[in-house]
Amino acid sequence: MLENETKQVASKEEVEEALQDGLYCIGCGARMQTTDQQEAGYLPMSALQKQLESEQLLCQRCFRLRHYNEIQPVSLTDDDFIKLLHQVSESKALIVYVLDLFDFSGSTIPGLPRFVGQDNPIYVIGNKVDLLPKSLKANKIKDWVRGQLKDQGIKPVAVDLTSAAHPANLDAILDKIDELRAGRDVYVVGTTNVGKSTLINQIIKSKTGVQELITTSRFPGTTLDQIAIPLDDGRSLIDTPGIIKADQYAHQVTDKDLKYVLPKNEIKARTYQLNDGQTVFIGGLARFDLITGLEDAKTGVTFYFENNLNLHRTKLVGADEFYEKHQGGLLTPVPKSADSGLISHEFKTKTAADLVIAGLGFITLPAGVTVKGYAPTGVSVFLRKAMI
Repeated sequence: MLENETKQVASKEEVEEALQDGLYCIGCGARMQTTDQQEAGYLPMSALQKQLESEQLLCQRCFRLRHYNEIQPVSLTDDDFIKLLHQVSESKALIVYVLDLFDFSGSTIPGLPRFVGQDNPIYVIGNKVDLLPKSLKANKIKDWVRGQLKDQGIKPVAVDLTSAAHPANLDAILDKIDELRAGRDVYVVGTTNVGKSTLINQIIKSKTGVQELITTSRFPGTTLDQIAIPLDDGRSLIDTPGIIKADQYAHQVTDKDLKYVLPKNEIKARTYQLNDGQTVFIGGLARFDLITGLEDAKTGVTFYFENNLNLHRTKLVGADEFYEKHQGGLLTPVPKSADSGLISHEFKTKTAADLVIAGLGFITLPAGVTVKGYAPTGVSVFLRKAMI
């Protein structure tokens, strides 16, 4: 007769001793604790007793995120993230700087060399290239990226493009990392939602076959502390927390509406031939006005936003009243702060330019037009050199 095996459960004393030595969540990197549900790394004592012998400890937040797609906020501040990044400057390391090509401006970290050390080389990976039109050549994108970074005082040692979700050139990137790091640790840095952890999971899968080791999601700030993955020579590949940029649109929508802000498929360009005094609403999230366009011709304006986000054209006259009447209905989704309305920002283009609504998308404009872009308070709206 077979006897039922009884799974060993650690005693509270054993758990307390292990906690003092330091236990860390494999999903987000937070130090485990059993006392404060609002703080990072929380797991009830009973659950930790069962998990203690496991090599893949998960805090309650990561467990619920993986299994139920449910986010539990924790009390971390921007200062916490900056402090963690400052630790990188004390190391001799290769910095892998991951940028979101669709939300480039919203994914940059101002003053990055100051945080990670002036002497540490920076290797830039432009992620989510699969979201851009396939007709856009890789070399053109790389040149555009270098130009944007030069304006910020950053001269990368190399620039490569990828899609962390569907990597086609992962081996080349791994070879480049090995070449550039020269026996140093590798720190992967970036803002929230650029795909750092997804990229590292692809690297781990490529090297070991283990899938989804690090917790990833659409939700900002999934990685809460540094997560170190050992390399063959005794050094480490380290995933750092994403810097939270408050001017990104992801912080303005409910969890269920993040799908309209963070696209997963190639963006289809939508071009309108507009007359002066026309308005285009971008769902209920943003608005574009053409104040004065090209002389003696309609003005071609191209919108790059999540494909399921409806665009609605109307007249500028009465547009305010139209928004008040139809927000949440015809114009949906709306920001969490919909009652506060949308704030206007006026620009005149001197050359072909993109009107960027940080974290939502961009509108490509010709030279010599006057326009307004509208977004909630706190979301950056600005012009940049046209990408496409």
